[in-house]
Amino acid sequence: MEKPKGDVSLHDQSLSLQEAPLMGHRKEHQEEQPQWTWSLKWAAIGSSLGAAVPVGYCTGVMNSPAELMRSWCNETLIARYDLYLGESSLELLWSALVSIFLVGGAIGSVTGATMANRFGRRGCFNICGILLTLGAISFYACRPLGSVELLLLGRLLVGLAGGLLTAFMPMWHSEISALSQRSTLAPLCPMGLTLGVVVAQVSSLRSVLGGPESWHFGLALYGLLVVACYAPFRWYPESPKWLYVVKGRKEEARHQLQLLRGYTSESSALQAEIDEMEMEAASKVATSGLVEVLRDPKLRLPLIIVCAFLGGQQLSGINAIFYYSVSIFRKAGLSVQASEWANLGAGSLNLATSMLGPVLLERVNRRPLMLFSTFFSAIFLFLFAMMLYFIESFSWFAMGCIGCIFLYIFFFQFGLGPIPFFIGAELFELASRPAAMSLGSVVYWLCNFVIGMTFPTFQNLWGALVFLPFSVNCLLLFVLTKRYLPETRGREPFEVAPLVASGFKSNVLLNNRMANHS
Repeated sequence: MEKPKGDVSLHDQSLSLQEAPLMGHRKEHQEEQPQWTWSLKWAAIGSSLGAAVPVGYCTGVMNSPAELMRSWCNETLIARYDLYLGESSLELLWSALVSIFLVGGAIGSVTGATMANRFGRRGCFNICGILLTLGAISFYACRPLGSVELLLLGRLLVGLAGGLLTAFMPMWHSEISALSQRSTLAPLCPMGLTLGVVVAQVSSLRSVLGGPESWHFGLALYGLLVVACYAPFRWYPESPKWLYVVKGRKEEARHQLQLLRGYTSESSALQAEIDEMEMEAASKVATSGLVEVLRDPKLRLPLIIVCAFLGGQQLSGINAIFYYSVSIFRKAGLSVQASEWANLGAGSLNLATSMLGPVLLERVNRRPLMLFSTFFSAIFLFLFAMMLYFIESFSWFAMGCIGCIFLYIFFFQFGLGPIPFFIGAELFELASRPAAMSLGSVVYWLCNFVIGMTFPTFQNLWGALVFLPFSVNCLLLFVLTKRYLPETRGREPFEVAPLVASGFKSNVLLNNRMANHS
């Protein structure tokens, strides 16, 4: 006889029966709140400053000294190899320097799942630090040694670190924090990336470290932060879930939980978390690889959400806006120097708004934040495109464009900026989490690459109308969120997974209401 739609298997029912007492057990000990221990604070702040900020720094540091670096590359190739490049060849070399960072990001993302399962989350963090350090050495040495190859190698190494970072760090922060602390730690990775871009904008100014004799110092400056944050590398905790569920090192996992939560060895709240991990370990035979995740129909919708959010974030035009902002400020009548400072102001607004993330995400649900952010981002991108297209028609349209840029950046950071980075950690259980977040990270870096390589071409073809597809992309993300994103705030992944297990037939709004009343 055909099983009625909506029925669950006996296996699923048995798991639900196992989970029910654990959920009750967890509620029973709500009064035993986990503490913000030094171990948790150091892991969150040290990893964000030591890895996320440097990756963001490397993303934005090459914009200001670009012309100086192009000239140096040309002169170096002539001096070392007697190789004279035409304008088109020099443009191709510069494109390679820019794009190899993004290619490295995609490669680092592909390996992220395997490395996170094999070496652990802390192990990935250490590998990331090694790659960033080698990249800084390459940047510092390229100009004194007259080596364009070292510059290319440095960009590849920091790209690999960036891809690995976006695949493992949100997952690591999610696994070392208690449920009540997760919303505070969740946006730290994107905040670190944003902070790194702003620091790079300042340090790469010609009056700071972006001059003809000092740009290589500017490229390598982040290395000091890496050394400072990685020096006490032994103090960083490993994910208790990885230790317990993946590696079966149960005593070590228990010890890490005590350090992270501040529980005593006899704490019932500690035992509740151990029981939860024991249940997860018993229900999972092995960690899922990329192929298994792609083939599992129950994981199809959450995987689409993760990839669409991460890819859609890049296709929302945030990088293109920063690419184009200086010329917009120039059209509004600002001088070259004033336009650069206005661009820095836009980056600072991006950072300041991102700092609201921990407060907002702790108090407001994910769905309304994402809906709010995507809707208003679409509106202001559309207005920006129209005003830019008709900028000669009305004198105030130039200032209107500047206003649209700042408002778009403001609303972007409410949801579209931080949520895509960590939503995978809240949708997927431990077995499939590394592979899912790795796939999402690959899409993120590929879309970043596509924008970087194609935006100037489409800008020349379409002019201001090039921003309309970004607006449409934000509207599509709004629809996807409205229809299919379950609310994940305050829920463990095993509570969220059944809400989207039916794929595109899932009624997320109904499932959310049922879950809230259960």
